[in-house]
Amino acid sequence: MKIESHPLPDLTQAASAFAALGSEQRLSVLRTLVRAGPEGLSIGELGTRTGVTGSTLTHHMKILAAASLVTQTRQGRSIICAAVAFDQVQNLSAFLLTECCADSVTPDKDYDHG
Repeated sequence: MKIESHPLPDLTQAASAFAALGSEQRLSVLRTLVRAGPEGLSIGELGTRTGVTGSTLTHHMKILAAASLVTQTRQGRSIICAAVAFDQVQNLSAFLLTECCADSVTPDKDYDHG
């Protein structure tokens, strides 16, 4: 899977996305969807794999969707959930690491600071 490079999020965007990931259950849901790839999973299978079901899963999916990290689409009688923001997750990591050790008197020589 090719991950495209996009501009780093601003502080507000990063805070919103990190807030959406601020729950162990939501992080588990997103991680499961990332593992499933772009095909995604049915809501039932997602619940089975994560142990998060019913209205709790619906609530977490709503928050992740509002942060533009996942989508839900209807396919016949099923709802398919998919992680769509692989690049956004990568950019969130870059947001944290871009300035790694920038204020350190002795930066880590073994780390590529970009």
